[in-house]
Amino acid sequence: MKILIGISSKEYSEPTLDVGMRIASILKSATTILDVGKKINEFSYKDVSIANELMESWDLDRPGVEVLEWAYNYLQKENYLTKNSNDNGFSKNLLVDKGNGRSEVFLKGIAVKNLSLILRNGDIIEELRDEVQSFNYDLTIIGGSGKRSMAHDLIQYIDSSIFVVNNFNQKQTYRILLAVDESKRTKKAVKFGVRVAQAFDIEVDIVSISNEEKISEKLRSASLRAEKMMRRTGVKSKAKFIKGDLVNTLVGAAGDNHIIIMGTSSQSPLSKFFLGSKPLAVMESCNCPMVIVK
Repeated sequence: MKILIGISSKEYSEPTLDVGMRIASILKSATTILDVGKKINEFSYKDVSIANELMESWDLDRPGVEVLEWAYNYLQKENYLTKNSNDNGFSKNLLVDKGNGRSEVFLKGIAVKNLSLILRNGDIIEELRDEVQSFNYDLTIIGGSGKRSMAHDLIQYIDSSIFVVNNFNQKQTYRILLAVDESKRTKKAVKFGVRVAQAFDIEVDIVSISNEEKISEKLRSASLRAEKMMRRTGVKSKAKFIKGDLVNTLVGAAGDNHIIIMGTSSQSPLSKFFLGSKPLAVMESCNCPMVIVK
C-alpha cells in the first residue's frame, strides 16, 4: 500500500500528519508527505532550478519549504526518523528537483522505511490529483478544510481512498463507525476499518442502515461478514441495525467521537452529478474524521 499525506501549514496540519503516520506505521506502507506551496509566479516551472539557486544565494526559501522543515522536525520529534549523529536538521539543500516543479527529500524512517517529503507549487487540488494519478497512491490523507467545497472537490477528483481528518482531537477517545451495506465497496471498507482500528487501538461499531422495516438477508449477511472479520483480526466490535435515512442517521450516530468509514458510492459519475453522492453528503454534514473507501 502507498499512502499520501497532504499537509498545508505548520499551524493546522499536525493532526493530519499524526493520523497519517500512525496508519502508515501500523501498515508499514510506503509514505509520502506532500505540501503544496503557493504558485511561483515570478518564474516558469522550467526555471525552478535557477530560482532555487538564487534563493540559496539570497538565503530565501521557495514557497512551502518552511512547512517541509516543520514536518521534518515533527518526524524527528516523534521518532519516525532514524537517528544520525551527523544530522544537522532540515536543509533546503536536501530538496532534489524532480522536474515540473516537484521536489523531493528522501528520508530514512524507522517503522516506515520508504518515507519522503514532497514540495509542489500551484493549485492544491490540481497538484494533489496529479500526484495521486502519477504515483498510484492507495490512500490520501487530508485535513478537514474549513472550506467544505475544497474537501468535496478533492474527494470527487482524487482517484484513491480518502481520509478526511475533520475536527480531529488528539485527546479524544474515538470509536470507528463502520457503515456496512450490500455494495461491492463494503468488503474493502471493512478491511480499512480493521487497519484504522489497529492503528489507533480502538473499537468498532458496525452499523447497517435501511429505510425498510424488514432487514434484508443481503444486509444481514454483510453485517455478519464484517463481524467475522473483526473477530479474526482481534478487533473488538458491536453490530446494530438502524431504520432511517442513511445520511442523517449516520451523521447522528457518529457525533464527534467516531471515525466514520464507508465505501464510495456505486453510482455512475452522471448519476452522482444529478442525484448526489451519499458519502459526500455525509462528509459535508459530519463533525468528525471520515474515510471514504474507493
